[in-house]
Amino acid sequence: MTPYPVVQLTSLTQGYGARNVVEDLDLSIQPGVTGLLGPNGAGKTTLFRTLATIAPPRSGELALFGKPVNSERDARKARRRIGYLPQDFGYFPAFSITDFVRYCAWLREVPTKEAEAATAEALAEVGLTDRSRDRMKSLSGGMLRRAGIAAAIVGSPSLLLLDEPTVGLDPAQRLDFRDLIRSLALAGTAIVLSTHLVEDVGATCDTVLVLSNGRVVHSGTPQQLAQRSSPAAPGDSPLERGYMTVLGDRGLSEEAAC
Repeated sequence: MTPYPVVQLTSLTQGYGARNVVEDLDLSIQPGVTGLLGPNGAGKTTLFRTLATIAPPRSGELALFGKPVNSERDARKARRRIGYLPQDFGYFPAFSITDFVRYCAWLREVPTKEAEAATAEALAEVGLTDRSRDRMKSLSGGMLRRAGIAAAIVGSPSLLLLDEPTVGLDPAQRLDFRDLIRSLALAGTAIVLSTHLVEDVGATCDTVLVLSNGRVVHSGTPQQLAQRSSPAAPGDSPLERGYMTVLGDRGLSEEAAC
């Protein structure tokens, strides 16, 4: 356990244009796996972009690895220790998978003498060693997602932000992904996993945050979220029913509109 939170948000407000998406948010994240649940439009992606230092806070404070991020210089330094997989990520179509992951290692300033081995290790972790020479433009949706996961974990970042990482993965690949997340957490990585697949959260996460309208409406273990389940709430498991119960009528109507 680090002597300081890996992520500390204090009265954070973030948004776009005239609209605030996240308001007055206080949040602390330690090593381990934190699941982020919430309906579409709840602010999950906005929060991830802030944690990844892509978008500076409108107000409030963001501290990463025990140090406030108050300038672009602070952000660049923090990015060396952050792996980020957005829902949609860009790549050069003609790059091989190895080229893509190696390029992401370079962006994160993984030392040159370590980059080749780090790239090979990341590809092995997601089962793409045998396909490492394939061009990015030729990949299926599931393989593209696995290449993105490899790019996020290359160089062993201290903070790993994964936005819908299992979209396109088949059941066996999702099980492999869960094993990977558990192993990274055991090594001391702080992982924030955003997903609509509640079962992935139940299987991998130590803590679950439920975000609604830019605010955390629940924070606790998966078991604690399941215990909040209402018998009348929709869902096929106590955890799903607990999630829907926490969202309440507003959350239910938002989910129905998605």
